[in-house]
Amino acid sequence: MLQVNTLFIMIASILVLLMTPGLAFFYGGLVNRRHANNMLLTVFMMCGLAVILWIAVGYTLSFSGNHWGIIGNLRQILMINVPIDAVTKTGIPIGDYTMFMMMFAIITPAIFCGSVVGHGRFNFLVIFTICWSIFVYYPLVHMVWAPHGFLASLGAVDFAGGLVVHVNAGITALILSGWVGRRKEINAQHNNLSWVLIGTALLWIGWYGFNAGSALAVNDTAVQAMLTTTISSATAIVTWMMLDHYQFNHVTLSGACNGAIAGLVAITPGAGYVTLGGSIIIGMIGAAISQYFIVRVKPHLPIDDVVDAFGCHGLSGIWGSIATGVFASHQISKQVPNGLLFGGGLHLLMSQIFVTVLTIIFVGVIDVILIKLLTIVLPVSVDNKKMVAVQSQDL
Repeated sequence: MLQVNTLFIMIASILVLLMTPGLAFFYGGLVNRRHANNMLLTVFMMCGLAVILWIAVGYTLSFSGNHWGIIGNLRQILMINVPIDAVTKTGIPIGDYTMFMMMFAIITPAIFCGSVVGHGRFNFLVIFTICWSIFVYYPLVHMVWAPHGFLASLGAVDFAGGLVVHVNAGITALILSGWVGRRKEINAQHNNLSWVLIGTALLWIGWYGFNAGSALAVNDTAVQAMLTTTISSATAIVTWMMLDHYQFNHVTLSGACNGAIAGLVAITPGAGYVTLGGSIIIGMIGAAISQYFIVRVKPHLPIDDVVDAFGCHGLSGIWGSIATGVFASHQISKQVPNGLLFGGGLHLLMSQIFVTVLTIIFVGVIDVILIKLLTIVLPVSVDNKKMVAVQSQDL
């Protein structure tokens, strides 16, 4: 065991855990006052529910065995027979690694759950999260990060969870919010912009554990990830503010905070693989895409994503995953081939486009199946007597 790497991942795990209460503040400040406490509860409950699920079946389905490159097995249910003191290639104990991965399992469902607070039923959301974890999240973890995973075998590059966390949660938020229907108070004011700023700051701090920690060692890759994470987010803030000023002749705190999140999301898939210059462009375009969708496109769609989980996490995650195929450099990290701009041709770019599309299809199809099955026995919306998505008032 390498003590410095072990301590590094322990600290990174704490930082990623910090992101969940940070997300609760961020989301809680964006919704109206009536739904603020419901939002805090909905996000924070994942610190209990997701941990139990991960220990019970999450780890074994993600990393124990391999079935068709899609899912693991149940031989290590409740983490029985898991040698938690055995060390990985970077010298950290298995127990340390599973703790780090557990934190990803907490934050991911928290991202999409906030999208339907105020018009989705709490009981439905809890049951859906359990089913989604088993049939969507754990298989995707296996496909991308397990040694024999299907998407990994296709050359998927996902440094810290662009596909597994952000594209996954963003697509789920889009489908859920579309299914549940629209709120009556859709134009209500934000509850507390101070919360939004506090939540953004906690998320940004936690993101260093999210991205730099994904190097799983104290090395040059971790340093690169910290730098690119900072640069991308900073660029995205400025980009979002400039776009708001150009279009509306003023800037907003909520817009700047959304820009920071979009930049953090966009850089996540390639944080340890892309150049510093590449991170500037990734953050800039990520913010532009998210801002355009939220401001120009979303108002014309029959969806009510309360916290813009799809707009910030889904779209920026998709862009970041594809952009990794453009800006990845073998000189920065020996773990990846060169992207388009560094002489690698179209190979990595096409591979990233392909695995990103497959991820979207997989998540979308399973989400729809789960929702359809659950609506047979559970109402989805608050005002839904017939289990059909309609307008609602409260969680």
